[in-house]
Amino acid sequence: MTVHDLPAVNASLNGLSTIFILFGWWFIKHQRKAQHIFCMVSALVVSTAFLGCYLYYHTHAGYMTHFTAKGWPARIYFFILITHLILVFPSLILVVLTVIPALRSRYDKHRRIAPWTVPIWLYVSITGVLVYFMLYVWYPGTR
Repeated sequence: MTVHDLPAVNASLNGLSTIFILFGWWFIKHQRKAQHIFCMVSALVVSTAFLGCYLYYHTHAGYMTHFTAKGWPARIYFFILITHLILVFPSLILVVLTVIPALRSRYDKHRRIAPWTVPIWLYVSITGVLVYFMLYVWYPGTR
């Protein structure tokens, strides 16, 4: 594996995180707390692995990939990319602010912030996968 394989790894980690978040949400809605904890911890671990791979890739790749499609695909791509980038840091902060009360058994605080965290975290995970597909699979450019 080379550094140039990391975008696919990153998309896979984002997709896996999405699955864990969705199952974790479903489990807590159905009062299955142990499964919820497993899924949310797994989502956190996978998202942390993604962040490490993402940072490694962008410090070692040595080139920028440009979106080459024109017209409506470009408008959709840039809308997804911009909203994804805007929500990345709030997502990170919300995840931390949701996890800490849970670790401290402050479930009242955890329950108050989680309804904000889950949809934003999901959006960031899903749009990360979409950015990968648009950039590398559906409209691949030259490097």
